[in-house]
Amino acid sequence: MKFSEITEKLAHSITASSLTSNNEHNPEINSIVSIEEANTGTLSYIEGAKFASFVATTNATALILPHDETLQALAQERGIAWISSKQPRLLFAEAIILFYQPWRPTSEIHPSAVIHPTAKIGKDVYIGAHVVVQANVEIGDDVCIHPNVVIYPDCKIGDRTLLHANCSIHERSRIGCDCVIHSGAVIGDEGFGFVPTATGWVKMEQSGYVVLEDWVNIGCNSCIDRPAVGETRIEKHTIIDNLVQVGHGCQIGFGCALAGQVGLAGGVKIGNRVILAGQVGVANQAHVGDGATVSAQGGVISNVKAGEVVSGTPAIPHKQFLKAIALSYRLPEIYQTLKDLQRKFSK
Repeated sequence: MKFSEITEKLAHSITASSLTSNNEHNPEINSIVSIEEANTGTLSYIEGAKFASFVATTNATALILPHDETLQALAQERGIAWISSKQPRLLFAEAIILFYQPWRPTSEIHPSAVIHPTAKIGKDVYIGAHVVVQANVEIGDDVCIHPNVVIYPDCKIGDRTLLHANCSIHERSRIGCDCVIHSGAVIGDEGFGFVPTATGWVKMEQSGYVVLEDWVNIGCNSCIDRPAVGETRIEKHTIIDNLVQVGHGCQIGFGCALAGQVGLAGGVKIGNRVILAGQVGVANQAHVGDGATVSAQGGVISNVKAGEVVSGTPAIPHKQFLKAIALSYRLPEIYQTLKDLQRKFSK
């Protein structure tokens, strides 16, 4: 594909208002790669000062640059075609789509699929081999269900949602439009609800629902549990990585991101646009406010204020955490000083 074709197609993208480009070069581009792997015939991108030095050394034929005249001049001097944007990474994501489209099967229902006669199937749906669709399930238009998926009774699946192989959707779950559920994920399984008694644990039936709003993405082997009563809800545009546990009755707001191995206990409330980094744990009933960030391996045992960045276990404000870590490296020295003082004053 000619570079001019790429820039023309990207000009219609969501970042079009911020685009500028160098039209002096119009090379052939045959692939999209990271800046570390760039070579002749490839397009890559630069984002921020950390990668700026690559402009002087890269073998890329074309680059997506930030609005930085120095970098643009250097690229032009080296004969590298370029296009610039306020959001180079976002534009790079849009450029990938020009070269790669995920495989999607054409609409059909495989003869080995088991579909209950009360199920309602929309238009242009693909249902793969050995899929099981149980009673009173409603599946919207353009839904894609890969092999070995099991959908329990009374579930609703919205238009254009994609269910990857071997995921399970338990009874009465509500999945919105344009959602993606990856392999091994379990939506709507029973929450971990038991009542302690003198003779052992008594099971509390989990009669609630799981609701995924539109454009929710659930990673491989993640579990979203239903509660005893009420609902577990994940709002629009939230993304959840692999191996994440969302406990019964949790409420997760709009546009959140939960990285791998995050664990939410029951009844947790997460605000809008919250980021939970890898292996974060949030204790039962804790609240995390809008726009907050919990860094990797943080342990949240009490509420986190809106906009706050916290770290550590138990999680504390990030700046305080950094000071505590710095001080911890001096503990041997401080301990030795204390022993010296004890010896001095014990004489």
